[in-house]
Amino acid sequence: MSRALHPFEELVELDAEAVRSWCARSLDALGREREEIDAINVYPVADGDTGTNLYLTAEAAHQAVEAVFAAAAAPRPDTAETVRAMAHGALLGARGNSGTILSQLLRGMAGVLAHGCDGDHLARALDEAATAARRAVAHPVEGTILTVASAAAAACAGGGGLVEVARNAHDGARTALAATCGQLDVLERAGVVDAGGRGLVTVLGALLETVTGRTPPPAPEARTAPAPREDCPAEDGPAYEVIYLLEAGDEAVDLLRSRLDALGESLVVVGGDGLWNVHVHVDDAGAAVEAGIEAGRPHRIRITHFAADSAASTARGERAQRAVVAVVPGEGLAGLCAEAGATTVRTLPGEQPAADALLDAIRRAHAREVVLLPNDGDLRQTAAAAAEHARAEGIRVALIPTRAAVQGIAALAVHEPDRRFDEDVVAMTAAAGATRYAELAVAERQSFTSAGVCQAGDVLGLIEGDVAVIGTDLAETARTVLDRMLSAGGELVTLVVADDTPPGLAPDLEAHVRSGYLAVDTTTYHAGAGAPPLLIGVE
Repeated sequence: MSRALHPFEELVELDAEAVRSWCARSLDALGREREEIDAINVYPVADGDTGTNLYLTAEAAHQAVEAVFAAAAAPRPDTAETVRAMAHGALLGARGNSGTILSQLLRGMAGVLAHGCDGDHLARALDEAATAARRAVAHPVEGTILTVASAAAAACAGGGGLVEVARNAHDGARTALAATCGQLDVLERAGVVDAGGRGLVTVLGALLETVTGRTPPPAPEARTAPAPREDCPAEDGPAYEVIYLLEAGDEAVDLLRSRLDALGESLVVVGGDGLWNVHVHVDDAGAAVEAGIEAGRPHRIRITHFAADSAASTARGERAQRAVVAVVPGEGLAGLCAEAGATTVRTLPGEQPAADALLDAIRRAHAREVVLLPNDGDLRQTAAAAAEHARAEGIRVALIPTRAAVQGIAALAVHEPDRRFDEDVVAMTAAAGATRYAELAVAERQSFTSAGVCQAGDVLGLIEGDVAVIGTDLAETARTVLDRMLSAGGELVTLVVADDTPPGLAPDLEAHVRSGYLAVDTTTYHAGAGAPPLLIGVE
């Protein structure tokens, strides 16, 4: 999935491409800072997942924007459609307290930006966002993401040019974030700023970078929270976090708010126009869901036990000791990996699985220990977020940063579930790292590449992710790629062919290896439908 970034130039107005760039930059920045934000998360619940939840929310917004661009009949969608998609995606994918509030902030902004995207509109959008977010929270607390949002809006209340407004909003948010440490006792005791507010500063920083083309100043330093002191024990709170999407009318939601407010705390209800995202912390998760059923039609129900104890982890039966989760293109590879004992996640052409899909696969593996093989360099942050969430549920997860399916196959080949977990992970990582990879693809349009200009229909030979060969014939290009890879040595060539690959290609390449490289063995697998024409691995 493309993460297109806007060219480095100061903008006077946000267009659809700039909004797309903002979403991409926000996702990348939250991915980089996710662990640090998780580490300072002590309010409202010290469960260490605020950064992950913000990342997952931003990921949903980004995917919704990319879907709009992919479906656009014109060269690109209009700005109003793009900002609405951003807000709607965040609403559907909102996770946790801060992620739910972030989705409402984006929704509040979208309502204004859909009518204009210059500096004055951005200032009004930030004000509407801060107001809407406070309305969505049952009991607003200062020293949180709400405070940071209000400060950002106040700092640019006078309007101005787009760059001026974006810079003032970011500066105001940074100043307010630094002050949060003294606004909440729990933050002051831990010596940290608010985690949700830190995430919002990151999102506003991505906006500033989009409109100026320059890296924004860093957020105020956030130190990892120390263990609670004996004189300041952690406060007890509700046992469960409950989140669901709800289809319901305004009156029903007003009643729902009252009922959930009586059941628990940290209540946030965001949305409108018949679709809402409900978030609450309660001791009786069933009652919170039942309240939603009475109000309308809840779906995508997620219930998280904050303790994540072993009893909850084994509620569905005895877990296996270890499992492997692998992301693969094509039905054939999915079957191959399943035969090797892996739980698989299928990718579709032009699409990547979201963190939720990877997390669901980790849960389906039903094991105490899980080795995660993303098999795509662009999935690193998404896989890391899913792994972090699974660890919070008591699952031991090791993420091996495989960048191609052939590296995943190499890792699976040496997997031994009876070996100690750390030893197994080291062996699988070594096998994947020793496998160089290549891919053949067909260019969809004229483009500039590292090997020169390609035309639509040209065959591209990518080695380690970079275009190394441009040709017109699939077999000839594949032989050239193989020769380049084997010039550095190798003992085993792995070929993975798709259903629509010419049937004679694999035998032709096997013969080419036999005739030119006597000490090299060749293995061929069939990826089935939905995979690139040819994947190559050299070990």
